[in-house]
Amino acid sequence: MSSWRVTVRTGPKVERMQAATLEEALDALEFHTRAAATAERRRTVDLRVRRYEPGDQVAVRAELRGPGRVRAGFDVRGDGSVEAWTGRVRRARVEPQDGDSPYEALRDALAQSTSVEP
Repeated sequence: MSSWRVTVRTGPKVERMQAATLEEALDALEFHTRAAATAERRRTVDLRVRRYEPGDQVAVRAELRGPGRVRAGFDVRGDGSVEAWTGRVRRARVEPQDGDSPYEALRDALAQSTSVEP
């Protein structure tokens, strides 16, 4: 049986979990990301050379790793918005289609790119 690893990073705090199936891993990601999206808010960071608005900052990153080098996850921005992504070295944003949430968009993208269960 393949195992899926779930990692949630909130600043310096890292939480790791295991999930037996892709569906369980995605449920865990969604649970942690939804909680962070309502709780995490950042202020604007104003440096001398650049200004980082809350929407430019990643407050929480939740990712999963699985068989076949699958890597995907969610970024919760400092303004509470959520973006889904896939990829190992370069992250590609997963755009929601037809009114889908980022959670549904990632589920659809992974269902198309992986064989979930034998």
